[in-house]
Amino acid sequence: MSAVDALLEAARAGLDRVTPHQAAEIQRDGGLLVDIRYAELRERDGTIPGALSVERNELEWRLDPTGAHRAPQATGHDLPVVVVCNEGYASSLAAVSLRQLGLYRATDLVGGFQAWRAAGLPVRG
Repeated sequence: MSAVDALLEAARAGLDRVTPHQAAEIQRDGGLLVDIRYAELRERDGTIPGALSVERNELEWRLDPTGAHRAPQATGHDLPVVVVCNEGYASSLAAVSLRQLGLYRATDLVGGFQAWRAAGLPVRG
């Protein structure tokens, strides 16, 4: 196993990863979906309505509820957050990083945006 595969496996062991339909339910119940895909992918494939778009390199600064650069949606450490990448790999590592910031309900979407779209859930654009 490669080092990055081991890192990913360890990250996922601490997450309760969610399916697209579970992510939609979390969003309906007031949780936050955070799309960390880069702009070109969002423009090419569309976006999830209501999701916050934050590229990966800004994620911690925008989601830290105690930070000066936080997004208005980053309301507290108990906020349910589902991180969405393109296929569900980078999002696992990003969710662990958010948990290290104290966002203890952070997780990620199994299969990423591509799984969301394949499940027939709403896509804008």
